[in-house]
Amino acid sequence: MDNVQSGILESTPPVARYLIFSLIDQDEARRSLRLLRNIVDGRETIVGFGQSLVLTLGTTVPGLRTAPSYAGAGYEVPSTPFALWCWLRGDDRGELLHRTRRIHEALAPAFRLEQVIDAFTYGAGRDLTGYEDGTENPKDERASEVAFVREQGDGLDGSSFVAVQQWVHDLDHFEAKSAQEQDHAIGRRRSDNDEIEDAPPSAHIKRTAQESFDPAAFVLRRSMPWTDDCRAGLVFVAFGASFDAFEALL
Repeated sequence: MDNVQSGILESTPPVARYLIFSLIDQDEARRSLRLLRNIVDGRETIVGFGQSLVLTLGTTVPGLRTAPSYAGAGYEVPSTPFALWCWLRGDDRGELLHRTRRIHEALAPAFRLEQVIDAFTYGAGRDLTGYEDGTENPKDERASEVAFVREQGDGLDGSSFVAVQQWVHDLDHFEAKSAQEQDHAIGRRRSDNDEIEDAPPSAHIKRTAQESFDPAAFVLRRSMPWTDDCRAGLVFVAFGASFDAFEALL
């Protein structure tokens, strides 16, 4: 599968950057993407095309669609599609900065950089709440089966669909809860990461148990904590052979 971006299967790096671009000059898009191709290696730099960019290039990808928005009592999940997404992986923030500059230069003037999110690994792969993240991730060959398109033909096999959300954590509110309330909100004990069998139905892992859906809704998560001057949270990143599993989890 020649289209595989191998960094998807690797563990999250010490530091990372997410770059989000909009398309502002359709006539220059192909030239800019040819320049980008010289930078993207699929391991340290991973790239994703949005539906609008694919259509601009005069083609389609079966199953590629704009994410729907969701709303309910006390919450709203907006749909914020962009043309191009880059995940820069590394261990040196300075190097990520210079790589960002090279990508930005390659993509101008066809694309405008709309957002930069700096992310990092916290502890041994923990969310900023202190709980281990990605415990139920598929491993080894199963991870590849979940993350990549198969048996769809040349140009598609080895590709992957990615869903990205920037979650903002209210850490003060969460830390005001008792230790038991925090564990029950997640559905696991922070101390040993064991699942709490009698956790309430509202617990995170009860609502998103991938094997409980029909069909099972497995994704390969590669989420990372982020922070800026006064906010913090998790960049939720889920790779899959389609968007179906991700949308079921929502």
